[in-house]
Formats: sequence, structure tokens, C-alpha cells
Amino acid sequence: QVQLVESGGGLVQAGGSLRLSCAASVTIASINAMGWYRQVPGKQRERVASIYSGGRTVYADSVKGRFTISRDNPKNTLYLQMFSLKAEDTAVYYCTMTTSYTSYWGQGTQVTVSS
Repeated sequence: QVQLVESGGGLVQAGGSLRLSCAASVTIASINAMGWYRQVPGKQRERVASIYSGGRTVYADSVKGRFTISRDNPKNTLYLQMFSLKAEDTAVYYCTMTTSYTSYWGQGTQVTVSS
């Protein structure tokens, strides 16, 4: 059974930083696409960043230059380093992994940025 477990969320002041981690219960080296999404109550879940097996990364315009996505294949872990956090970054952040057959999601971790 595939499990994705996020950690690293919390309360931080505007301008601060956090690093989110997503530990997978399976080997991720062969997984083409992994990413982070976020959601606030009443709004659709939005993509924050994606990373592909060749190292290509994609970011939402709202986080470009502030967030960095990375993956550590030997540790089966996905990361999201967040700098210069803003109040509008407040959301539940979800890790996702996409295989040839389906997508898996973690339970989410809350990030709250106080202004």
C-alpha cells in the first residue's frame, strides 16, 4: 500500500521559511512525477510545484523564486523549501505522486503564515 506522509508544516511569521517533507512508503526513483499542491477552505486545490524524474521542475507563478522543490530518491522523500513566506501562502499542503496508473496523495500538512 502506497503511503505519503507530509511533515514540516507549522506557524511562521511573514518573511520566514519552512521546509516540508514527504516520505513515501515506496521507492520513488522510478516515479516520473511528484509534486506539492495546496488548498484553502472554499477554494480549489492548486498546484504549487512539480518535479519529474529527469529533474525538470515546474512552479506556480505565485511561488517562483521563493519555493524550491527537490527529491531525494535514496531516501524516498520529496521536499518543498519555502522562503519569503506570505500570508497568502497559508494553506494545507499536500504531497502527490503520479504513476502510470493513478495518483496518490498524502494527508496534508498545515502551513500558517502570520502577517
